[in-house]
This record gives sequence, structure tokens and C-alpha cells, in this order.
Amino acid sequence: MSWFTKAFSTTIGRKLVMSLTGIFLILFLIEHLIGNLLLLNGDGGLAFNEFAHFMKYNRLIQIGEVVLFGGFLFHIIDGIILIRKNRKSRPVQYAVSNKSEVTSWASKLMGPFGIIILVFLIVHMYDFFRFKYFSPVADMPGTDISDLASLVYIKFQSVGYVAFYVIAMAVVGFHLYHGFQSAFQTLGVNHVKYSPIIKGLGVLYSIVVPLGMALIPIIIYINHITQQI
Repeated sequence: MSWFTKAFSTTIGRKLVMSLTGIFLILFLIEHLIGNLLLLNGDGGLAFNEFAHFMKYNRLIQIGEVVLFGGFLFHIIDGIILIRKNRKSRPVQYAVSNKSEVTSWASKLMGPFGIIILVFLIVHMYDFFRFKYFSPVADMPGTDISDLASLVYIKFQSVGYVAFYVIAMAVVGFHLYHGFQSAFQTLGVNHVKYSPIIKGLGVLYSIVVPLGMALIPIIIYINHITQQI
């Protein structure tokens, strides 16, 4: 058995993998937010489509997509395994408990909220790969660039889809708030000098990034409704 297999077979090893994949996904969300903000450029989606075109045909990005998809799966599966192990380790609740004996309310919600995020990712990734590889998408007039932006605008004209997206981002924000600092602590970055800074960055990140992601469909929907008046 290799050292990696041995490490991953232990709770500590799984938490380490969970932390590494979590940090990788944190970095991805920043890139994703930047790309989505291009939808608000007011250029008919040109900047977003050029960005998507680059992402589609760049070989390095294509490899990154495979790694990203694997990271999502790893993070989700690893989280499910850890939750099951934690529940099995304490099948019966203590009659008398204190803060050190009871899992925090935030930790208890990580499982159910993780399922919501999983459902959102399935829908999101389905749309992404369907539009990118399988469904024909019309090009922007006078270009050879697929007009993916128009498809996104249409999606965000549905109040139901916008509500689903916003709720998912709220759950992502909670997940990030709870997991950001934990990831660094698991990696050993736990110092009286640096921990408050990491915690502060985690709070800021868990608010700004999900809020930015949630505002994009809201703005697009409001613009659509305004144009109908």
C-alpha cells in the first residue's frame, strides 16, 4: 500500500485531502466570479463570449477543467465519508454534554448544505458541458465565437432559476465561512499571529464572493423585467 493510500485511508489523511481540494476550489471561485462579471459589461455578452471561447480552446484550461471536476468529486466524496465516520464514532448522544462534546450547529449543517451544493453543481455542470460540447450554439453575428452569453441571459430571465441560484450561493457562503479557516488549520497554519488574519479573510471571502455571484443573476433578471415595462 502506497503512502498516499495509507494517508487517505485515515481520518487525518482525508481531512488533509479535503483541505487541499477546498483551497483549490476557493481559488477557482475567484476566477469564476471574474468571468461571470463580464456578463454585466453591457456589450451584449461579447466579453463573456470571448472569455468562454478562450476557456474552451486553451489546452491548459481544458486540462484544468478535468482537474477541477475531479477536485469537486474528491471534495464531495471525501466530505461524505468524513461525515459518516464522525457519526459512526458517536452513535449515541451523551446525556450531559458541553461545548467540547457537541458538534457545532455549523458542522451539523455542513452535510445537508453540502447536498444542496451538490445538486446545484450537477445542474450547473450539466448546463456547462451540454452547451460547451453537445448542444449547437449560434455564433455571435460576424464572428466565429459561440454566443453562450445569450443562453445565460435566457436562464436568468426565469425567477425560479434565479431564486435557486441565489439560495445556492447563500449556502456556498455558509460553507465557505465554516470551511475556509478549517482548511488552513488542517494544513497546520494555526498561529496566534496569523490565525486572526486568516479568519478575517475567510469571513470577507465568504461574504464578497458568494454575494457577487448571487447579484449577477439578480441584476440580469431586473434588467430583463425593466426592458419589458
